[in-house]
Amino acid sequence: MGHALMENRNGLVVDACLTEANGHAERIAALHMIEPRADRPRPITLGVDKASNAEDFVNEPRSRNATPHVAQNANGRSSAIDGRTTRHAGYAASQRICKRIEEAFGWIKTVSGQERTNLRGCERVGWAFTFAAAAYNLARWPKLLEASS
Repeated sequence: MGHALMENRNGLVVDACLTEANGHAERIAALHMIEPRADRPRPITLGVDKASNAEDFVNEPRSRNATPHVAQNANGRSSAIDGRTTRHAGYAASQRICKRIEEAFGWIKTVSGQERTNLRGCERVGWAFTFAAAAYNLARWPKLLEASS
């Protein structure tokens, strides 16, 4: 299962990793990828999908100087995300921008051929996934330069 950490301002993939697919792989990978960035003076935000809306996961990034921007369960179920997170404008912006990571995964699967890899082994597939994420950044770079000028 491939995981990517994206910065929201430009939509560039900052970190990528591959884990074995299990019920908690996404949560563990997210915490692992934000660990080196958690010591910054300003708190960082961590946007993940609604499947990570669990009390234990929401509290863990907060202890690491990161604000979790998990999609809130609004369909009658209880939600681990409360008003102290959702009341800020940054939360709404994060929810709008969260689709951008899906664009990166779509590019990685279709253009770089990672939908069905020919490689075997976690290490080799992980290397190819990370390489594809770097190639996505390079493909996105001219658009960012064009927008800034």
